[in-house]
Amino acid sequence: MKEIKKKAEILIEALPYIKNFYGKTFVIKYGGHAMVNEKLKESFARNVVLMKYIGINPIIVHGGGPQIGELLNKIGKESKFIDGMRVTDEETMDIVEMVLAGKVNKEIVKNINLMGGKAVGLSGKDGKLIIAEKLLVLKNFDNKPPEIIDIGKVGKVKKINPEVLKLLFQGESIPVIAPVGVDEEGNTYNINADLVAGEIAISLKAEKLIMMTDVEGVLDKSGNLISSINIDEIPQLIENGIITGGMIPKVEFCKKAIENGVNKAHIVNGKIENVLLLEVFTKEGIGTEFYKN
Repeated sequence: MKEIKKKAEILIEALPYIKNFYGKTFVIKYGGHAMVNEKLKESFARNVVLMKYIGINPIIVHGGGPQIGELLNKIGKESKFIDGMRVTDEETMDIVEMVLAGKVNKEIVKNINLMGGKAVGLSGKDGKLIIAEKLLVLKNFDNKPPEIIDIGKVGKVKKINPEVLKLLFQGESIPVIAPVGVDEEGNTYNINADLVAGEIAISLKAEKLIMMTDVEGVLDKSGNLISSINIDEIPQLIENGIITGGMIPKVEFCKKAIENGVNKAHIVNGKIENVLLLEVFTKEGIGTEFYKN
């Protein structure tokens, strides 16, 4: 009986969140360990379908770096990175598109549909969803002026055309987006999935941007989770060494999204089962929430 009562209490706690988020849009960046562990893949798909059934409009933007690296390794092509970004020549771009828009995207669609959802797989080429432009990297060398480095078919977002996503919402579909964009001349570019998720959230003025990673969120110097951060505090947290390394760009994407109309952003640990439900429908949450007063 205690277990039954506990389950009822959980549902009651979730009720005000379900009411508040009905009809709202959540953009979820899906990546890391949650994309390769079978149990976590099922958990993610189930969480997304539940969100849709209670009236939330989830949009999934996924990565696929490990899967790309695995296939490049199989064909004997070396993966090269500059400042964490994959150097992408024409041949590599073909592999990237095949893996992201093909294998990875369709597996996510399959998993969501098996859980009772109606997922639709897209890349940024579909409906001119993601208009891209070439990204050039400014690299600093010791005792030399900075140099502009061309890393090939790597892009950034020039414009998001969200009309195709709005049409999918009307049909009760769940968009699953591969971060591949195209420029005005028809050239294809590989784009960072965190960046794409942030820009799509901004274009739709989403209620939430949720970044799934392999860490809990932002930790203080004692290793304790910081559950809530005002975006005005971010520069000081970076200066003090609280936010470091690969967490910096993720936090900056969250900050930019909130400054441009997204209500809240979250960084959560995708290695935790049901992490989306725990973050969104409980008072305490389980990751780091970003907001602006």
